Amino acid sequence: MELQERLQELNSSGIGVAAISYDSQEVLADFSERRGITFPLLADVDSAVITQFGILNTVATEGLGSNKDDPSVRADVAKYVSAFGSAQLIVGTPYPGTFMLDAQDRVSSRFFEEFYRERNTTSNVMLKLGIGLSPIAAIEGETAQLSFTAYPSNSRVSAGSRFSIAIDVEPGNNMHVYAPGAEEMGYRVIGLNFAPSPHVRFEPVEFPQSQIYHFEPLDEHVPVYLQPFTLLQEVVVEASPKAEAALEELDALVLSGSFDYQACDDAICFNQVSVPLSFTLHIEEHDNQRTNRP
Repeated sequence: MELQERLQELNSSGIGVAAISYDSQEVLADFSERRGITFPLLADVDSAVITQFGILNTVATEGLGSNKDDPSVRADVAKYVSAFGSAQLIVGTPYPGTFMLDAQDRVSSRFFEEFYRERNTTSNVMLKLGIGLSPIAAIEGETAQLSFTAYPSNSRVSAGSRFSIAIDVEPGNNMHVYAPGAEEMGYRVIGLNFAPSPHVRFEPVEFPQSQIYHFEPLDEHVPVYLQPFTLLQEVVVEASPKAEAALEELDALVLSGSFDYQACDDAICFNQVSVPLSFTLHIEEHDNQRTNRP
């Protein structure tokens, strides 16, 4: 389980970990022993705490009720109720996700998905929170204008995984690259561009806050990046039954694309650059023994 694998990094960042599930203590103890989990797993058998947090999945109840054959109810069941390897509807489950609490036990951020079978990986949450990862399967490069390190948040994924391709960029001395908005002035905005790939969905690239650069010769004010920054390209592995069946026939996913940018200094705008990128990600099978994934 990825939370366990990243536990030391999380603890080193001052983050404690606990998971809550509707499962009994016996089920969670078995799950913990099988997976070698050392952080607390909390049994909320009557889903009281899950309900108090407002994340109780009520769709399963609807799917077992008098309107279970209503097309809209069936559509909700398909989208919001776990069906990994089973059509069984289980009442009391939460919408899966992650809450981050501060030192005063206040929720500071939360990560939940609309589709039940899509789950943010622990590494993806860490990236979004700005917690440094030890890059895996990294591609490093250096040009006359900048240096970069590109890497996936996860080397192993499965149906429903929501992870990221990250690229850490450090512009050279007196160099800048263009941020969103600069395209309106004819400049090439830095970005990641991946080719379409079966069974995955690419979300829009997440850009950090830029700053305004004043190019005095043309009296232009352009959004740019002058300091080191990170771009995130979020990727979602499809979780439909068809996609899951197709993934079972594969050992790995290969994602190919490019890192594109145009850099300038105070006097010269250099030619646009496109650096090829490719990542191979191992496909994991799900643990289908009954337990709600904490």
